[in-house]
Amino acid sequence: MTIGPLDRGVLVVGTGLLGTSVGLALRRAGIDVQLRDHDAASLAEAVDLGAGRPHEARRPAGLAVVAVPPVVTAATVVDVLSHGFAEYATDVASVKVLPATQVRALTAEPGRYVGGHPMAGREVSGPGSALVDLFQGRPWVLCPDEGTDPHAVTRALAVARLAGAIPVTMPAADHDAAVALVSHAPHLLAALVAGRLAAAPAHEVRLAGPGVADVTRVAAGDPAMWTEILTANAGAVADVLVRLRSDLDRALAALGSAAGRDELTELLRAGVDGRGRLPGKHGAPPTDYATVSVVVDDRPGGQLAALFADAGRAGVNVEDVRIEHSPGQPVGTVELDVRPGADTALTAALRAAGWSVRD
Repeated sequence: MTIGPLDRGVLVVGTGLLGTSVGLALRRAGIDVQLRDHDAASLAEAVDLGAGRPHEARRPAGLAVVAVPPVVTAATVVDVLSHGFAEYATDVASVKVLPATQVRALTAEPGRYVGGHPMAGREVSGPGSALVDLFQGRPWVLCPDEGTDPHAVTRALAVARLAGAIPVTMPAADHDAAVALVSHAPHLLAALVAGRLAAAPAHEVRLAGPGVADVTRVAAGDPAMWTEILTANAGAVADVLVRLRSDLDRALAALGSAAGRDELTELLRAGVDGRGRLPGKHGAPPTDYATVSVVVDDRPGGQLAALFADAGRAGVNVEDVRIEHSPGQPVGTVELDVRPGADTALTAALRAAGWSVRD
């Protein structure tokens, strides 16, 4: 019988959003998962959710997945390995240079650890926010170096694939520069924009629509956690902010100049081009979807279920959905993104089913 890389099970250390989601995904795949957390309430909730069973230090797990804040990731990795809780270890911290450097300094066997980072998350935290499909179609970065044991990589790859993610390997420094651009700096900027709303007059905030809500969505993340992330990747984040400051200076100069229209247009066009490079659903190449806008009344739960059912009966796959609804208004709009060409058939089918579809 062939022994698989995870036949000895997986130990998940840290039962927050990511750790619990890892446990749920691996349990769905039939892997034996043990859970460990200093927070007894968090551990109990993750166990109740079916993410695994409490850790029993009888024999080493094949791999430990360490899901704790970046500042304690390395110490936790070394603790797990030195106590024989697992043969190899990976992590899910959103920075990679810091824990790798610290692991090398803390243990004589750093090759038993490979840095990892699934590019997935939510603006809410805790085991109760975990999702079994959180990693589906998302990149899962692994950062082996010349000293990494191949068995550590093999087992971490198995976890990523069983969770439905797309494994990507890159050097730790390249990873940190990339996430500073696509995650860390954008989160800080979203928080700064949202912070302007905190002290704004109520009559101004009442005018807010879906645009500012989209821009500031991630600002709802845990400030303490994000402070740790930003400080752990401070150099790379600062590099992005310096370049953004240059763009802001260009925008300010253009706004203050009668001849600044072309400069503003250039900046805005660069934004359109950059937005167009973002991956589509589940990491697919960028796609320009067609949008079907449906008017619904103020019963969002039942209405959405019925709308999706009718779209399914029409044989059309909905790629994305947005809901625009103002409190106190009797109706709202559900925007369904579909493949170009499918919008005509979906519009006809929904109208035939009695839905009000906007032209």
